Amino acid sequence: MADTKYVLQMTDICKEFPGVKALDNVQLKVRPGTVHALMGENGAGKSTLMKCLFGVYIEDGGEILIEGKKSKFSNPKQAMDNGVAMVHQELNQVLQRNVMDNIWLGRYPGNAGVVSEKIMYEETKKILDELEIDVNPKAKMAKLSVSQRQMVEIAKAVSYNAKILVLDEPTSSLTNEEVNHLFKIINKLRDKGCGIIYISHKMEEILQISDDVTIMRDGKWIDTIPAKDLTTDKIIKLMVGRDLTNRFPPKTNKPKDVILEVKNLTGAYQPSIREVSFELRKGEILGIAGLVGSKRTELLETIFGIAKHSEGEINLHGKKVINSDSRKAIKNGFALLTEERRATGIFGQLDIKFNTMIANIDRYSKFGVLDNKKIIEDTKWTINSMKVKTPSQKTLIRSLSGGNQQKVIIGRWLLTNPEILLLDEPTRGIDVGAKYEIYQLIIDLANKGKGVIVVSSEMPELLGICDRILVMSNGKVAGIGDADKLSQEDIMTMAAKYI
Repeated sequence: MADTKYVLQMTDICKEFPGVKALDNVQLKVRPGTVHALMGENGAGKSTLMKCLFGVYIEDGGEILIEGKKSKFSNPKQAMDNGVAMVHQELNQVLQRNVMDNIWLGRYPGNAGVVSEKIMYEETKKILDELEIDVNPKAKMAKLSVSQRQMVEIAKAVSYNAKILVLDEPTSSLTNEEVNHLFKIINKLRDKGCGIIYISHKMEEILQISDDVTIMRDGKWIDTIPAKDLTTDKIIKLMVGRDLTNRFPPKTNKPKDVILEVKNLTGAYQPSIREVSFELRKGEILGIAGLVGSKRTELLETIFGIAKHSEGEINLHGKKVINSDSRKAIKNGFALLTEERRATGIFGQLDIKFNTMIANIDRYSKFGVLDNKKIIEDTKWTINSMKVKTPSQKTLIRSLSGGNQQKVIIGRWLLTNPEILLLDEPTRGIDVGAKYEIYQLIIDLANKGKGVIVVSSEMPELLGICDRILVMSNGKVAGIGDADKLSQEDIMTMAAKYI
């Protein structure tokens, strides 16, 4: 039954895929002019529920009401035309076109079929100015940072006069300053009466920005509670169905002798890293901190050989290694987990089995024939040891939740038996339960004598699992220290050193 105090009512929503009941009678009610957080572990069904709302999936059962009217969208365009907009965690944009083209794609303003660049520019500028987004409407999307592209996507949603706006992990690539700006935009939209569905794994953000919180677990609705009545511990307990008193496992690893030396490493093409030097010990977890643009990712890519260096050297066990490309790096005992999982981590159109074996293909090939039995065994090991939630090895990896995709990629690299693991934002977009499992895995790897380097934007994460933390600032090493002797303030001070 329709209730006019809600802008959105999703009642008894069900959705099944082969072997998986993704949604089981889920409820979601969003009041106009509020921020409604949607929380749950990876695989809880959050994204599937939003895809049913947005017309990507057609629900098998249940009812969706928008402003009291029954709605069923068969594609995203219908949803947007009816005031439902969604900013996805993995941005889908036409990077070779400019900002205003991306905002008005498929509905260019003009007269008699002739597109008016003038009107398009003015309308884009008006929306960007209103939201205080400092981006040129004529700028090419490929030239913008991830955070700027995300702001453009929010501007596009606003251009549809959205009554309902879904934000999926909107702060995963943002600095603290950019998060504050995003919250300012959200508050403006809330004041205009927009109902905002906010998906995030960051507890502090949820408690700061939300009015109501809905918790999901294993495809079911668990509870909807006013944010003011919640604490981090209570949210975690509802999400995982148990108490999770410690966010980080105990550090049981014992760093030993130096395994890796990086000396005066400088990127071949500027701006990049400059004269970076550090040591990594066997069994050590070294964190890399820094602000967006500090060149943390470039450091890992240069060590792995997918970004070239003009000066410096890399020594493993005291011997110089030349990682001229990724294939050579793997052969030399290096593994790289990339930040952009969808763009550079997974083969989305292919199954879990393929995604597991691809970095280790030489091991499975005999006289040009693949050993399918060994591939199946190793994929089974990955699924079991990484606790991947999947119906089978033949499931397309793109149909898994982000956390489960990440577990498959980690398993893939472990099968190459690396000595040095380079992990770029390994828990980005992953829920608190899966994070704990990955932290434990990282510590276990260090216990086995691996050298582990972790880039993370979450300072509590670095302080919680690392032995030492190296801070990057504008491509240079700004400082390095023992994790148990550093504070978040110390790290931020070093991160701003060369800006």
